[in-house]
Amino acid sequence: MIEFLGHFHPLLVHLPIGILLVALLLQWFSRKKKYEVFQHAVPVILLTGAIMGLFSCITGYLLSITDDYDKDIASWHMWMGIATTLVAFVLYAKEKNNRFKINKTLLSVMLLILIALTGHLGGSLTHGSDYLSRPFKKIFNNDTAESTIIKPIANVQEAQVYADVIQPIFQTKCYSCHGPNKQKGKLRMDDSLRLMKGGKDGIVIEAGNADASELIKRMLLPDYDDDHMPPKEKPQPTKEQLALIHWWISNGASFDKKVSQLPQDDKIKPLLIALQNVSPEIKVTSDLPTSPVEPADASVVTQLKAKKIFVLPVALNSNYVTVSFINDTIIDNNDLQLIAKLSKQLVSLKLSGTNMNDEGLKIIAQCNNLIKLFLDGTHISDNGLKSLTALTNLRYLNLVHTKVSAQGVSELKALPKLQSIYLYKTLIAKQDWPRLQQAFPKTQLDSGGYIVPTLATDTTMVKAKIEY
Repeated sequence: MIEFLGHFHPLLVHLPIGILLVALLLQWFSRKKKYEVFQHAVPVILLTGAIMGLFSCITGYLLSITDDYDKDIASWHMWMGIATTLVAFVLYAKEKNNRFKINKTLLSVMLLILIALTGHLGGSLTHGSDYLSRPFKKIFNNDTAESTIIKPIANVQEAQVYADVIQPIFQTKCYSCHGPNKQKGKLRMDDSLRLMKGGKDGIVIEAGNADASELIKRMLLPDYDDDHMPPKEKPQPTKEQLALIHWWISNGASFDKKVSQLPQDDKIKPLLIALQNVSPEIKVTSDLPTSPVEPADASVVTQLKAKKIFVLPVALNSNYVTVSFINDTIIDNNDLQLIAKLSKQLVSLKLSGTNMNDEGLKIIAQCNNLIKLFLDGTHISDNGLKSLTALTNLRYLNLVHTKVSAQGVSELKALPKLQSIYLYKTLIAKQDWPRLQQAFPKTQLDSGGYIVPTLATDTTMVKAKIEY
């Protein structure tokens, strides 16, 4: 119940800010004779804002003891909020009884300053302490919203495994929830000692045993699972990044070794080599089209980014791009038309969990350079799959949690380069799999439904067997 009440804080906290600012504005206007009538409303608005501030303080405190935030910033935010509420009540008393020997102007200025400080500290808790300076850094560093993509490594074999390969992945995917400003589940990942200590549910990394590590198990869950990490609305690690984290943990989760000091099999070597040339956000360059292409239309890219749609280059010195709707689950016709204008450059499109339907796939089918297409959790059916037969360069297709059947998937057997289709939680019946495997002899058909072994650290519910 305490946690439930605490979660009302983000809803309530903005109300006193707006109400008290309106009161101060009317108070300032009422000094002029033609606006004197506003003075009658000021005490009522001040009292309303103060009361809402009181509720915000209470719910904020409840949230602070049930969630995990930076204690110093949270403490300052709480006390500044309490001070704001107290000053609002005092100013209300002064407005109701002018005989109080307190300077009203001083109180008003104090209230305005306290509102600003409290709001700034709240922003620091939720968005990071540099949330105000971050836009200026982007401007002066010629940076973009996607500046957190991982930079290439000059010589990967001489690089530090953790500092140069693994930590940048954690920084871009995990620190927003498990960093210096916020520690969900009491797990902090920006410090090696705290990372290995784990969170309130125990350790998350078992050095030498990646498959038993909670970190890996959470990352491998489907993105629509409540326990999947990072949450599906956050940027997701790629398959290559997961493989690198798995490799690091399996080989002891060292924080001081170089890449060359760890064993490297044939699967890991190309991923490490790719770090020298390509951002790990994208698949190795061997998957990219070999023919050059002109740069994407800048106005189209700008319009997509304005809608919080990620548009990223797939490699250094390449004009091919990847587009992700991870922050926008509602796709309209205008979005589809913009995507169609990137048909030459688009090689990876992530539509997971959106409202994409069969009609929309007719436009997507115009992007004939597509290599990877994520349609998991969308509203597509067999009818839409017929449109995808035009994507002759498609190699990866995710159809998890959709209403496609074996008959619809069979329509794709003519695609010459198709390597992987993910079909977990679809309408494909068990008896259909042999026929599908025969239709796709060179394609990996992933049915999902993997069984994860129960560990001693897992919670197991035991029920008594009742015999009648």
